[in-house]
Parts: sequence; C-alpha cells; structure tokens
Amino acid sequence: MNQYVTGAMIKRLREKKGLTQSELAEKINVTDKAVSKWETGRGYPDVSLIEPLSSALGVSVIELFAGERVVNTNRAGKMTRVQFYVCPVCANVIESTGEVVVSCCGLTLPALEAEPCDENHNMSIERTEDEYFVSLSHEMTKTHYISFIAAVRDDGVEIKKLYPEQEAQARFKISGTRYFLFYCNRHGLFMQAVHK
Repeated sequence: MNQYVTGAMIKRLREKKGLTQSELAEKINVTDKAVSKWETGRGYPDVSLIEPLSSALGVSVIELFAGERVVNTNRAGKMTRVQFYVCPVCANVIESTGEVVVSCCGLTLPALEAEPCDENHNMSIERTEDEYFVSLSHEMTKTHYISFIAAVRDDGVEIKKLYPEQEAQARFKISGTRYFLFYCNRHGLFMQAVHK
C-alpha cells in the first residue's frame, strides 16, 4: 500500500471523539498497549481492524486511509470537472465529476491530469453521419497500449475500454461531444478537442 493509517491520524480522531486509548481499545477488542503502539508509530493496526477502527472513530474507511475528512460539497456534477483515475495494479478506470478520494487494490489513486496530444499520442477524428470515428496509430501490445477513450459531453461521459492487441479506435455519438480523452498506460492521459 502506498498509504496506510497513520498513528497521528488515529490519535487525532480518537481525541476529537473524546476517547481515551483504553476506551478505543475496548471498542475494537484490542489492548490499550496496541493503540499506544499505533499512535507512537511502533506498529500498525491489522487490516482486519480497519473497519471496526473507522467505525469507532466515526469516519469512513476511505477517510481513515486518506487522513482527512471527505465531504462531498459537489451538489451538481459538471462535466468540465470530470476526473479520471486508473489503478496501476488492475487497470480499473474510475471517473468522477467532483472531488473524491479513490482507492483501488489498496492504493489511493491520484486524479490524472490531461495533457495536450503530442506527436506520439495523436488522435484522428472522422465524422460519419451521426457518429465520430476516433482512432490512434498507437502500439497496442500487452506492455504498451491505450487503455480507454472517452467522449466528454455536455450531459455525461461515454467511456470505451480498450484492450491490448486490438485496434485503438472507437465510435461515439456526435451530439454534445466537447472533447475526447484517452489514456496510454505508459504516458498518461491526453486530451483532444473536437473542432466543429
């Protein structure tokens, strides 16, 4: 894991909740010495204790791992704020329209930042009736490939998952499409605007 529950976080949340080390220990069926070790950095809670610990401290498991309170102040998703996260372990693709803490395979994932296309990552966009046919002349091997292509529209995001050893291409409805994003597993996220 690149991030685990810290002793300082446990102590801060315990004190905020008004609990002693003994009271917290009793709630999760460990000794007060175990809680003391966690808080002083001489040990970590076992993974089986994470859920009971988060419950006793009054936070979600994600908040416990993130080290901060996660409050969703986003009441209306805006497509201009769309964020993508890709797990380097399982290649899972997660999309959000606001601030979130994303965790997959034990890792807290950073939001990807889209870069403009370059000479090695350039997208061709062809208009065919009511669709865009997009393609990339990019290597598609098991070690270097385009993981997904996404069309970002006024009212949502359409993602086409790609796999190694297939063509790096997809079709999307034209209606409302503002720009395309695509992800190279070695070089990151790229953006291509739609020129109308």
